[in-house]
Amino acid sequence: MVKHIILWKLREDLSEEQKAEIKLGIKEGLEGLSGKVPGLLDIKVQIDGRLDSSNADVMLDSTLESPEALKGYAKHPAHVAVADSKVRPYTAVRTCMDYEI
Repeated sequence: MVKHIILWKLREDLSEEQKAEIKLGIKEGLEGLSGKVPGLLDIKVQIDGRLDSSNADVMLDSTLESPEALKGYAKHPAHVAVADSKVRPYTAVRTCMDYEI
């Protein structure tokens, strides 16, 4: 199995109200991929409870069956649609860690 963890920092030019709406859209969009992408076993997006010690705004924590499933997830049309409409336009920094478990 593979863990796919992403941390995003939202753009600084967004208001707090915009950031709250965008974070909710990211969460709903990505968690909505559950059951739609082959090999995606679990997907959670953390947007609440952020402590002041954090330097990221949103975290994706997902589990996939294999490295091949991760490659399929990356190019799956449903994932690309969410990334292109709800994530990429609003993020300034993306950090990723993928590892086998």
